[in-house]
Amino acid sequence: MSLILENIDHVVNGATHIEGIDLELAPGSFNVLLGRTLAGKTTLMRLMAGLEQPTRGRVLMNGEDVTGVSVRKRNVSMVYQQFINYPALTVYDNIASPLKLAKYDRSEIDRRVRETAEMLHIEAMLDRMPLELSGGQQQRTAMGRALVKDADLVLFDEPLVNLDYKLREEFREELRELFKARNCIAVYATTEPNEALALGGNTAVLHEGRLLQYGRTDDVYHRPRGILSAEMFSEPPINMIKGIISGKEITFDKNARFPLNDDLGTLAPGEYHFGVRPSHITLKPDTEHDMEVKVKVELAEISGSETFLHVHNDLFDMVVHLAGVHNFDFDESISIYFPTHKVYAFDKQGAVVHIPSHLGGL
Repeated sequence: MSLILENIDHVVNGATHIEGIDLELAPGSFNVLLGRTLAGKTTLMRLMAGLEQPTRGRVLMNGEDVTGVSVRKRNVSMVYQQFINYPALTVYDNIASPLKLAKYDRSEIDRRVRETAEMLHIEAMLDRMPLELSGGQQQRTAMGRALVKDADLVLFDEPLVNLDYKLREEFREELRELFKARNCIAVYATTEPNEALALGGNTAVLHEGRLLQYGRTDDVYHRPRGILSAEMFSEPPINMIKGIISGKEITFDKNARFPLNDDLGTLAPGEYHFGVRPSHITLKPDTEHDMEVKVKVELAEISGSETFLHVHNDLFDMVVHLAGVHNFDFDESISIYFPTHKVYAFDKQGAVVHIPSHLGGL
């Protein structure tokens, strides 16, 4: 089954929630909707499901216009952030509930429920009540109910947000494997760039109800079309610095400049925004192309085995993503190294005009 959204708008009480979205999802594809809170992810999924109707545009499933067709008449399942299960029903009956409503044969219900439970590793819990389960087991039950009826379209609205980090990692791995064997379209909403990268497949980057970019997840990450897409798909957000290309160098200020390499040398003289990912900046030079920048430390934010180092100077604020635990004093003066061969360049309108050569360039 294919799913096509044609020029979709969704306006509520004069407020535009979705604007001009064109999107085509291929049969058997796994798709991530990536965007910050209020980017339009949930609204877009509800439009896909038929829970909301677009103000303008069409929704096509397998080439058929289903724009005005209710969710009850579509073969769609949805999993939400919260663990939505029937508390008075066992795990078995929770998973079986959509099949019973559809009046499936009892033996077919039993086969599907047990097969789905085994796939989600909750086959030993079928006789338990939801309140007897852990959070992860409750979410597996909710997912089982969505998966058991073999829907053409399965929607996941940030389903792992309430689980701890380890459980989320396990689920991501299982989800990838789970949908390799299915021919449905899966759509997964998240606010986290790292989750999108971990899930793979395709990613649609959303911002304020607009689609910024859609494609293979690794390609969207490495080859953003513009500043907004690069910022959305980077955690922490990509560092952006204004600079000027003139003669044979790029100048940030009188103390921060570096010679143009062969790739950047193709850009016309003028003002640009230069972007570098926090994980590409180092405390020691890696290559001869690294430029030393003197900064002061604002905060060393330690998260597990990583450190997010917030630094600044008179020209810009930056975040450096370092492996390991690093301690610095507030306002300590240090040098960081800017990898000039890994910078992105964007024009004044925010469109990408240069992608680092090690990624294939433009």
